Amino acid sequence: MGTKVTPYTDPDKEAKKKQVKRMFDSIAPRYDFLNHFFSMGVDVLWRKRCIRILKRENPKPRNILDMATGTGDFAIEAVRMGLSKKVTGVDLSQGMLNVGVEKLRARGYTELIELIQGDSENLPFEDESFDAYTVGFGVRNFENLDKGLSEMYRVLTPNSLTVILEFSKPKHFPIKQLFGFYFKYIMPSLGRLVSKDPAAYTYLPESVMAFPEGQEFLDRLGFAGFKELKAIPLSGGIASIYIGRKPK
Repeated sequence: MGTKVTPYTDPDKEAKKKQVKRMFDSIAPRYDFLNHFFSMGVDVLWRKRCIRILKRENPKPRNILDMATGTGDFAIEAVRMGLSKKVTGVDLSQGMLNVGVEKLRARGYTELIELIQGDSENLPFEDESFDAYTVGFGVRNFENLDKGLSEMYRVLTPNSLTVILEFSKPKHFPIKQLFGFYFKYIMPSLGRLVSKDPAAYTYLPESVMAFPEGQEFLDRLGFAGFKELKAIPLSGGIASIYIGRKPK
């Protein structure tokens, strides 16, 4: 099942989801800057590719659930690219959502995107409520991964896609070595300076290392019931897009 990595303390002392919520509340005001800075903007291109996959494979979903929406970047991109006119973003961290609400107001998307606080493992929605499910860089934060994937499956309508964007571990020289050094030493040091939360950017590489990537994660999606499974590596394996379809 993999090692349970948490931002602050042993998971026996405080549940992972509580720690993750506290961490993102702490870094919310600086999150967007750090996110784009550390990825050098390539995270925007990765999200666009996810949306293009959905437009091709799951055209015109009426209602999208964007889990671990954070400040709403994935949800905003889905609307901006014309994928859907209704997106519901869910996140544990109210601090992140507060930043997201201001972004929606500034861009005129408040009627198209709803942001609510919620838990991936206990979603407040009826069965088969959504025609697509997205999650960007958040599935590794699920405390109980299999329960989160089961909820993902439950709220999707038959024949709908889940598209998951997540960091992965490059396998080939020199990207493997460069990425490892950047992720383990440069990013935590800069993140500590800017975010003022020393744990946040130490947790990031640790959680990526512990995440069951590639075929192992596809197997977990299959266990939840998804079919037509596919993993697409991005930028030399720095990140991956995982795709699964809920059968008819």
